[in-house]
Amino acid sequence: MGTITRGVANGITTSGVVLKAIVNNASMDNITAFPSGIPASDGITLISSQTASSSASISFTTGLDSTYKAYKFVFVNIHPATVHTAFQFNLSTDSGSNYNVTKTTTLFRAYHEESGSNSDLSYITAGDLAQGTGFQNLTQGNTLSDDDDSSISGSLTLFNPSSTTYVKHFIAVSSECSEADATIRNNFIAGYGNTTSAINAIQFKMASGNIDDGKIYMYGIK
Repeated sequence: MGTITRGVANGITTSGVVLKAIVNNASMDNITAFPSGIPASDGITLISSQTASSSASISFTTGLDSTYKAYKFVFVNIHPATVHTAFQFNLSTDSGSNYNVTKTTTLFRAYHEESGSNSDLSYITAGDLAQGTGFQNLTQGNTLSDDDDSSISGSLTLFNPSSTTYVKHFIAVSSECSEADATIRNNFIAGYGNTTSAINAIQFKMASGNIDDGKIYMYGIK
């Protein structure tokens, strides 16, 4: 007992401050739950992930429920198998039997060429939907290529998908590299699924061809 007391005392300064060195995994390994006043996490939880490998599409048909008020999908180095294609998504109210939720959306983008000769910030009318049921682009358009310098990364946040009262808002941001014209595009997409039915599945795919490579993570946000 004396040894333990001396050890603790050596870890406290004369002004009563506990030194960081005595608080470590070895002294906290018996804790099984945090007190109610201490958050157990930063509010975001990884639910699942999927890796593409010449995949026609990637669908999340489980885990999208009332557990969380928002869901975030992070897509990393999504690479197409064909040239001149777009990365897209759509929503489902019937667990993935159909991906055809009516949507109204916006899309604007900034771009800059590798040479530095051209740059621009524009609203892309060809990239939006007006009460359309088709897939929504996460790229400017059919701007992805199958070379190794062409891919897209970013995130899509879907808000309160299980609501049976409100429409389903979403916001996405993507960074798209297109080797075909040597540019980087920063795409900003937002909109809503115009349905008061619960959204319970989401699908990502290319406008044409397969997803050659890449990974998509699904997170729940408290």
